[in-house]
Amino acid sequence: MKKIRVILPTDFSKNAWNAVEYALTIFKDTSCDFFILNSYQIGASGLSTKMAGANSTRLYNLIKEESERELAAILKKVQELDTNPEHTFKTLSIADSLVNAIGKVVYREEVDYVIIGTTGASGLKEVFMGSNTYKIIKEIDFCPVIAVPADFKMENGIKSILLATGYDHLFEAYELQPILNLAKHFTSKLYITHVGDVEGLSPEQQASQEALKNLLSDVDFEIVDIDKDSTVTHSIQKMVEGDHDIDLLVMINHGRGFFERLTREPVIKKVSFNSQVPFLVIDLFK
Repeated sequence: MKKIRVILPTDFSKNAWNAVEYALTIFKDTSCDFFILNSYQIGASGLSTKMAGANSTRLYNLIKEESERELAAILKKVQELDTNPEHTFKTLSIADSLVNAIGKVVYREEVDYVIIGTTGASGLKEVFMGSNTYKIIKEIDFCPVIAVPADFKMENGIKSILLATGYDHLFEAYELQPILNLAKHFTSKLYITHVGDVEGLSPEQQASQEALKNLLSDVDFEIVDIDKDSTVTHSIQKMVEGDHDIDLLVMINHGRGFFERLTREPVIKKVSFNSQVPFLVIDLFK
């Protein structure tokens, strides 16, 4: 795997630190540049509105100093934990919204992954319920995002990956590269499952599946059929909780396709994926 660049957003919470540990674990044998990022904004109160344009105000400086102090503490903790000499770390304290701050760094540093912790203790549903994580997944559509559920601990690397797809488009090599990088690095087994109409694939979907098979010729993969449950969410949950010991769930967002339908399901805000596996979202960026 080539040297990769990873943004680790943090709000200095336990869940954010858990995502940092996850990133250090999965890339422990890889040459990486890590950007530990904290963003902050002056609030919308009357006081802050008056001060918003004055970066030299006492309130701004207090928040900035706190951000930099907390980042320095995290950096020290990371350096004590990490032993790979090919890992570099840079802390970024940015006065902006979290989404804007991440987006600017992604472009400037040509970042390969954003790895962020979900909020709360109820697992993968917080990918959609936690406002910051949801906004990042929804708006950072030019860089792969991995959301790490609270308290998830990596044990033996990424041995199995589940790609859930509706076969809604013809796959191209560039969109699969983030998956292939991980699958090749960990010699992972890649499972592909279709969640959609049980009547079978249309000719267009069959063409999409064949294109996908051709692009995956260098990795160990298997097409797995599962019956569609009451919702797309439940169907994927069944697969994750099944006999395949899934370590990473992957979905590809291609506009008005599978991922958009998935996020429109109200149940996704109510149902927890009890397996608590990390969730990689890839958009059709170029």
